[in-house]
Amino acid sequence: MDPTAPQPARILVRGVNWLGDAVMTTPALVRLRERFPSAEVTLLCHEKLADLWTGHPAVDRVRTFLSKDSPWTTGRSLRRDRFDLAVLFPNSLRSGLEAFVARIPVRIGTSRGLRRLLLTRPVEPDPNATPMRKRSLAEIRRLQSEPDRPPTVLPSASHQIHHYLRLVAAAGASSEPLAPVLGMPPQELAAARWELFTDDPGFPVLGLNAGAEYGAAKRWPVERFAEAANRLFATTGCRVLVFGGPSDQQLAQQLAARIHRAPTTVLAGRTSLRQLLSKLACCDLLLTNDTGPMHVAAALGVPVVVPFGSTNPDLTGPGAPGDSQHALLRSHVACSPCFLRTCPAEFRCMERIGVDAVVQAAERILFRGTDPLAPRRTPPLQPGTGS
Repeated sequence: MDPTAPQPARILVRGVNWLGDAVMTTPALVRLRERFPSAEVTLLCHEKLADLWTGHPAVDRVRTFLSKDSPWTTGRSLRRDRFDLAVLFPNSLRSGLEAFVARIPVRIGTSRGLRRLLLTRPVEPDPNATPMRKRSLAEIRRLQSEPDRPPTVLPSASHQIHHYLRLVAAAGASSEPLAPVLGMPPQELAAARWELFTDDPGFPVLGLNAGAEYGAAKRWPVERFAEAANRLFATTGCRVLVFGGPSDQQLAQQLAARIHRAPTTVLAGRTSLRQLLSKLACCDLLLTNDTGPMHVAAALGVPVVVPFGSTNPDLTGPGAPGDSQHALLRSHVACSPCFLRTCPAEFRCMERIGVDAVVQAAERILFRGTDPLAPRRTPPLQPGTGS
């Protein structure tokens, strides 16, 4: 953007619709705020994600829409705000139509097919980035016969964080990457911890998230989650919180039933989005599949251990690319990643990630900087202490 041009007073950012993707947009939002510190930034998102942005310093207002709302309805409702600039994070035709119908004079988004005609400043995809590509069944069958090999390391520009940074850079913001960050007021965290632990837990809090909304191909076997939890309880005395959405309730109960001695609380299907954030923030470690809560936990400063199979952490890993506080585990199966919802083969990519590797990674994090014979203690905060 021309530095001599009038600075936008009102900016619309069209948010994405998936929880994990939304967290990955936060570095770009922070960079946009740095570039236009006095502008009013409005985030437009699906109603289900509105609470994610409570108190976020890069967002002044949140506008929402429902799945039933048409882009024309949404666009017309935005006209009265007289936005000067729109940054569209999704690649969808719908988001382009919304900004076009809203008559926003500067519209920035990824150039894609007919959508280009709706943008005033189309941004070409980064030629140095490797895009996600689903494998065909024939390709998977062919690769299954090949020997195991280390996963290919993709260029750093391939991570989804860089896609969003590239869009705000077209508005003049910095494209230097940052780790995604979500805010958690001390009093909100204190209330969540007091609700969960009216007595002092005295030992680490282990979060487990065995579901994956995208599909079964992302799911490390539930019995391995349980075995890992049992072994970590033996070495750390941890308490366990089992997370998940409404569709994960049965899976969560199956997981909890396999945890023998550790005090376990099942939260799957029992939390709002804001409650999910505050209770994830209570954890010392989250063992999780590649899901939205993985990104949320990392953005709240909670280390995560993640078995990756059908997906690639070089594209959608938690935190900043290469963040060493997390443990991202992969097998050397040639057909991984396939990016499919269900495995059409033998699920070797996840089956070959053993419990030993996961437990060792978790213990390295939990005992980091401590005497390994004295697990870190994490007493709860009482509401109102603010510390």
